[in-house]
Amino acid sequence: MGVDSDGTEDAGWDVDPEDEQGVAVLSALGRQLRTWREQAGMRASDLGVAIGYGEDLVRKVESGKRIPRPEYLDKADEALGAGGKIRAMKPDMEQVRYPKKVRDLAKLEARAVELSAYGNHNIHGLLQTKDYARALFEMWQPPQTKEQIERGVAARMARRSIFERSPAPALSFVQEEVTLRRRIGGTMVLRRQLERLLEVSQLRHVTIQIMPTDREEHAGMGGLIQVVKFADGSAVGRSEGAFNGRPVSDPRQLRVLEQCHAMIRSQALTPRESMAFIEQVLGET
Repeated sequence: MGVDSDGTEDAGWDVDPEDEQGVAVLSALGRQLRTWREQAGMRASDLGVAIGYGEDLVRKVESGKRIPRPEYLDKADEALGAGGKIRAMKPDMEQVRYPKKVRDLAKLEARAVELSAYGNHNIHGLLQTKDYARALFEMWQPPQTKEQIERGVAARMARRSIFERSPAPALSFVQEEVTLRRRIGGTMVLRRQLERLLEVSQLRHVTIQIMPTDREEHAGMGGLIQVVKFADGSAVGRSEGAFNGRPVSDPRQLRVLEQCHAMIRSQALTPRESMAFIEQVLGET
């Protein structure tokens, strides 16, 4: 999120010119918004005043160069007397609101009937709190802009809808002990993150296990692993230490990742032991 030329807080993010789908959808959305404004006999500056945003921002949205937030469309719908027709554009906008890489990941997660993951650097994205996610993005090098950070955080939080799906997918996470102790964002951010893990672990379709640092045998030395399975029997997986880190869907390659993840789970603490361990770390934090 940035600031418009007149100092008004803006309503979205810049469009990635390499995101062809995003450019096409937002150009069409912008043309419709401009048509509604002109039919209402309003200038861009008039609409900006009516909805609380600067003229420059209005023109960027109408030219397809800016991704508006949902509330922007709500305010424009009311100001232009569109009777809900502008508000009805939200689903189209939501399709391209986040970076393409994140959209592709979210599509896979939306189809998932089972997701298995092992992480060794930080808490898995689906388990992160908003503050923890923001702290992670702030650590990236080279440094990201404030706008990039906020867009990344919003996209990551949107993916958490997987926990609310019905029927719910089976979700299995194995986290390294160090991810519970590294104080990303500070003590209070970490405490809230640990509390989030305990909260999510109460869901019947979610399993969280911890791999203690003092384990002498560990099948996860190759780095992170994730396997997502779909209702039609197909799947896609990726591991930093296998197949050059590329996503794979061949059954033979997937079997390698699944066997490795199964071994990691067998070496980690049980789910019940893991919850007790998280509570212990929380008490020490």
